[in-house]
Amino acid sequence: MSKIRVGFGFDVHQLVEGRELWLGGIRIEHSLGLLGHSDADVLIHAICDALLGAANMRDIGYHFPDNSEAYHNIDSKILLRKTVDLIASKGYKVGNIDATICAERPKLKAHIPEMQQCLAEVMEIEVDDVSIKATTTEKLGFTGREEGISAYATVLIEK
Repeated sequence: MSKIRVGFGFDVHQLVEGRELWLGGIRIEHSLGLLGHSDADVLIHAICDALLGAANMRDIGYHFPDNSEAYHNIDSKILLRKTVDLIASKGYKVGNIDATICAERPKLKAHIPEMQQCLAEVMEIEVDDVSIKATTTEKLGFTGREEGISAYATVLIEK
C-alpha cells in the first residue's frame, strides 16, 4: 500500500542592495537581492520546509543551520537536493509541488518556465509536477513596499 503525505512551507527574505536575486534556482536581474546566510532563494527554502514537514523531519533551519559556516552563501539548489535525499531516507519521493512567490517587483511571469525546469531537474521529477505562480500584494505590507519577498509551497510526497 502506498502512503501519501502533504506538507506546507513558507519563507521570507529581506530585499537589500549589493546582493544577487536568486529565485527558483535561477538568477534574475534586479537592482536588489535577498539577504540571507545562503543565497536566500526564498522559493527553494519554502519548498524544502514543505518537503521536510511532509516527512515529519523538522525544518530547513534544523538541517541546514544559518550559523554554520558550511552553508554560508551556499547555492540553495544544493539544499533542495539534500532535502530530497533526506526524505528519500524515510522512503519518500516527491509527488508534486505547488508554490507561490509573492513579490511586487521584478515581474516573474517570464521566468517561471525556467524555474520549473531548474527545480524539476534538481528534484529529478517531471516539469509538469512543479507548479509555480507569482503574485503581488497590491502594494500592501512589506512585500508591497518592496522590503522583501515571500514564498509559499505545498507539496505531496509518496512512499
